[in-house]
Amino acid sequence: MGTGRCRKRKHVYLSVACLILLMFPACAVNKQMPKEPVVQPCAATEAQQPAVLPPREFVHLERVRNHIARGDFDGAVKQCQEVLTGSPNTPPGDEALMDLGLISAHYANPKKDYKKAMNYFMRVEKEFPASPLVEESKIWVSVLRAFEKAKQVDLEIEQKKQGLGK
Repeated sequence: MGTGRCRKRKHVYLSVACLILLMFPACAVNKQMPKEPVVQPCAATEAQQPAVLPPREFVHLERVRNHIARGDFDGAVKQCQEVLTGSPNTPPGDEALMDLGLISAHYANPKKDYKKAMNYFMRVEKEFPASPLVEESKIWVSVLRAFEKAKQVDLEIEQKKQGLGK
C-alpha cells in the first residue's frame, strides 16, 4: 500500500542526481599546470614602474577621433595633417590618411567631399600597400564610386523629368 509513493520519490531523487552529474563537468575547473609560471607583481613594484605612453603620433590620432566625436572636423583635419607630416611613409600615416578620408566622407561634415575622400583612400592603397587598412580603403573607394554613380543617375533622371515637363 505505501510502496507507490516511495517509487515516485526514487524517480525524483534519481532525476536530481542525474542533473547534478550533468552539471558537474561544466563547473569543473581546468587544473592543468601553466606552461610558464605566472608571477603576480606586488603593488609596490607596479607603482615604481613608469607608465608606458603611446607614441606621439598615436596620441594625435586619439585627438583626431575626439575632434570627430565633437563635430570639430577642421580640428580633426589639422591633427591628421600633423600626423602625416610626422610620418609620411610609415604608420600611423596610413591611419591618418584613412581618417582624412573618413572625415571627408562623414555625413555630418558640412564640407564633405566624396572625391577628396576617394583620393585619400586611394593614397592609402598606393603609399601603404602592406597596411592592414588597404582592404578597408578599397571597400570605401568602391562604395563612394557606387554612390557617385547613383548620384549621376539621379541627376540624369531629374534632367529628363524637366525635359518632359517643358
